[in-house]
Amino acid sequence: MFGYTGKRLIIDLTEHTYKVENIEESLLLSSIGGRGLNSVTLFNRLKPQTEPLSPESILLFGIGPLTGTCLPASARFTVSGKSPLTGILGDGNAGGHWASELKFAGFDQISISGKSNKWIYLFIFNGKVEFRNAEYLKGKDIFETTTLIRKELKDNSIQISAIGPASENLVKFGSISCNLTRIAARTGMGTIMGSKKLKAIALKGDIPVKIKHPDKFLKLSQLLDKKIESHPEFGRRKKMGTTMLISQLNKIGILPTNHFQNGINDYSDKISGETLSEKFNVKNKACFNCNLPCSRYFFTGEVEGEGPEYETLCGFTSRIGQKDLHFALKMNDYVNRMGLDSITLTEIIGWAMECIQKGILSFSDFDNLNLVWGNKKAIFELTRKIVYREGVGDILAEGVKKASEYFGKDSEKLALHVKGLEIICGDPRGIKGYGLTYAISSRGADHLRAEPFFELTCNKKEAKKRFGYEEAADRLEETGKPELVNYTEKIALLCDSITMCKNIGLCMDILDIQACAELLNYGTGLNFNPSKLYETAEHIINIEREFNLREGLKPEEDTLPERFIKEPLKNGKSAGHTVNIKKMVDRYYEIKGWKK
Repeated sequence: MFGYTGKRLIIDLTEHTYKVENIEESLLLSSIGGRGLNSVTLFNRLKPQTEPLSPESILLFGIGPLTGTCLPASARFTVSGKSPLTGILGDGNAGGHWASELKFAGFDQISISGKSNKWIYLFIFNGKVEFRNAEYLKGKDIFETTTLIRKELKDNSIQISAIGPASENLVKFGSISCNLTRIAARTGMGTIMGSKKLKAIALKGDIPVKIKHPDKFLKLSQLLDKKIESHPEFGRRKKMGTTMLISQLNKIGILPTNHFQNGINDYSDKISGETLSEKFNVKNKACFNCNLPCSRYFFTGEVEGEGPEYETLCGFTSRIGQKDLHFALKMNDYVNRMGLDSITLTEIIGWAMECIQKGILSFSDFDNLNLVWGNKKAIFELTRKIVYREGVGDILAEGVKKASEYFGKDSEKLALHVKGLEIICGDPRGIKGYGLTYAISSRGADHLRAEPFFELTCNKKEAKKRFGYEEAADRLEETGKPELVNYTEKIALLCDSITMCKNIGLCMDILDIQACAELLNYGTGLNFNPSKLYETAEHIINIEREFNLREGLKPEEDTLPERFIKEPLKNGKSAGHTVNIKKMVDRYYEIKGWKK
């Protein structure tokens, strides 16, 4: 085949056996690859109501038909399963070099089921699989695990995805990391690996990727290269990556502060991407074949590492009232090593602090930790307890929804999640389209299912042309946002499926339906025409919806936490705003043809 390998690797961890399946061309046309192929496969092959951490549960790693090619920013993979955190569709996505190595090793998808009787890791090389002992890696962090596997295999170029102690201990929001800090963090896919006693997957391959029309594909890829490099945000993204959002969001009044009680603070300059860049960043790093090296390597004299991205930086600073950038970098390093989703973790910390602030719960409920805003010692100790499920950490390891239900006393009202997935660091009261995205996302309170960046452009003329409403370009308006989200969620799906970084393909407005169809046609030789591709993206989104309904999701769960609906922001450029989420969801359902 061209682009695709056309191969799926089936792993049975109970029996320590594997087989290789051919993937039908018709399935590839109807699912594209990556997230699309994973979601369709999960829907078709996972028995309804399967417990996420049972041996029968399936974990899928998927890449796209253009992964490993010269297409810029196409180095991501999606890992999917039924989430142990939410009980519905779960997936995570990460960049780096692991995805391209999977293509070179001979596969478009890995499907893993069963449970090993001892800790193992997989070594996959040019279509062959070895089940290797990993008992000596138990308890090791992700950095140690990566180093030791490369030492055992005597090859530092081996690409490794691994889990840390958090996933070994079945913390429900455990992550999977490759290249040490490229992290598929959301929804607990690392926890599924932990339940199966699978410590890591190591890859090596040299199988070439064949392109059907190499000259045309190269020409279009080079055109996209130039489009990326000439983008007005290229320099800022290269310098700061997503951390540039700290100062930007504070300016418009939606930087979560003290657990979303405020949208601005007076110390954002101390924790900003600009300050991080000036004080601690020493070099840039890029994923495989990306011409925008937006990741940054930092060195403080005490700790060094890659990142952090915006969510982790905001999570360990303003979200929990913490003003020390140096400490935030230390926590970034710690959660990367332990393997935790920093969004879920910092929501739990912020929730606990606000519950104590308002007298709903007390220090004694949290093992007498002094959980006041910004207390660094308490923040670290609570995180450590969660990793090892010690004391109250055993309760908090279940996520904020279940923790708040356990404690009760109205603490549930302060738990900021949708469908059990904790909300990101962007206050929807000042970005209404994102609020709709959080509400309708197939994996919970998530921006990456749609990324309706266009509402921040203020380009009313273009908004009218694309979505039918000038208001779609106004972040404080609700009109036009269902139309906007309906479009951008398809581009997000296509990015996840071919696979391309959404920070570039979507947020920088590099990829559209026409360009995606041409890339797929030139790369694979299959007939992906634009109108059909649009329908295919809609089909996959509907399959994800059907999966969730099958697993027990109720339409009324497509909403936002009460705070964002009833409590207006008090200060800044978004002051006075709440979200009329019902209005937007009703219109979105109407566009989709979904039943309430």
